Amino acid sequence: MPVSAYAAYSPKQALQPYQFEFEELKADEIEIEVIYCGLCHSDLSMLDNDWQQTQYPFVPGHEVIGRISKLGSTVTHLTLGQTVGLGWQSGNCQTCHPCLSAKSHLCKQSEATIVGRHGGFASHVRAQAPWVIPIPEDLDLKTAGPLLCGGLTVFSPLLQHGIQGIHHVAVIGIGGLGHIAVQLYKAWGCKVTAFSSNPAKFEELKKLGADQVLSSIHLNDIAPQSFDLIVNTVNQTLDWEAYIRLLAPEGKFHVIGLVEAPIQISSFQLIDQQISLTGSPTGTPLAMHQLLDFCARHHIQPWVEEFPVSKVNDAIEKLRQGELRYRAVLNMQELHV
Repeated sequence: MPVSAYAAYSPKQALQPYQFEFEELKADEIEIEVIYCGLCHSDLSMLDNDWQQTQYPFVPGHEVIGRISKLGSTVTHLTLGQTVGLGWQSGNCQTCHPCLSAKSHLCKQSEATIVGRHGGFASHVRAQAPWVIPIPEDLDLKTAGPLLCGGLTVFSPLLQHGIQGIHHVAVIGIGGLGHIAVQLYKAWGCKVTAFSSNPAKFEELKKLGADQVLSSIHLNDIAPQSFDLIVNTVNQTLDWEAYIRLLAPEGKFHVIGLVEAPIQISSFQLIDQQISLTGSPTGTPLAMHQLLDFCARHHIQPWVEEFPVSKVNDAIEKLRQGELRYRAVLNMQELHV
C-alpha cells in the first residue's frame, strides 16, 4: 500500500504531497502509523541541504509519535497497536565497539531517521526496533514528540557529566531546545540560570523554572558566577571566553548547538581551572526510556504549536523566522483519511 507523505524535491523548496512504497519489512524493524510528528531545526537544515547529505525527494520528520502497525519477525518486546515514539536515530550496526558498550548513539554506521530514507512527515515510518520507544501513559501525545530529539539532546549532558541536584547549570539560548532544558534541569533538582538575548522571554523563563535569567548581550556586566555546567543550544558564534569565565573550577562548557565556525578559546582558560569543553549528539535508547519516564513523573512538556500536516509549509516558515513558541507539531490525521 502506498505511503502518503509530504516531501521537498530540491533544497529550500516547499513540501508537496508525495507517495512512496516500502520494501519488505526487515526482521528487526517496526512500522509506525504516525499520529504526530514534531518539526526540528535539523529538519530545516536537511531540507536546505546545509550538511550536504540530503537526498531528494526528501521527507523530513524525526520526532514521531504513533502506533505500531507492523512488527518484524524477530521483534518480541513490542506489540501491534502499542503507542511508541521515534527520534533522530533509527538504526545502528549492533557490532561495533560503541554499540557493544551501550553507546549505540555513537555508532559510526548508525542510521538517521531522515538521512538517506523517508522520515515521519508521512502516514507511516520504519525503524530498527530498539530505537522505537514505548510512550508512558502519562505523557500527552501531542507534546511528547519533541522530547525524542530536542528533549534527549538536552538530557544527555546531565548523564554525561553526572549532574545532580547540588549543581548550578546554565542554558544559553531559550528556543526549541533551551525551553525544554530549563524545565528538565529544574526538575532534576539543579539551580538553573537561563541566558537569553530577548527580554520579552524573561518572564516566560521564570515560569518554565529558571531561578535566574541573565542577558546574553551584556556578558561583561554580569556579576561573577560559578556554573558547574553551561549548555549552549544556539548555532551562532558567541563570546566563548566570556562564558568560560563564568564556570566554576572543573566546570564544563557543553555544546549541543551546531555552530559552524570554529570555537576559539584560550588554552590558558582551560588549563588554569581544569575547564572542559565537551559536546554530545542525542542519546541511547536507554536514555530515551529514562527521559520519557522522568518527564511523565514530573509533568514536563514542550510548549508546542499544532499544525495540520497540510499546513507544514506554514510551520516551516514560522521556524525559519524564529516565531515559534517553542516547537511545531504536525497532526497527521489528514494522511489517514
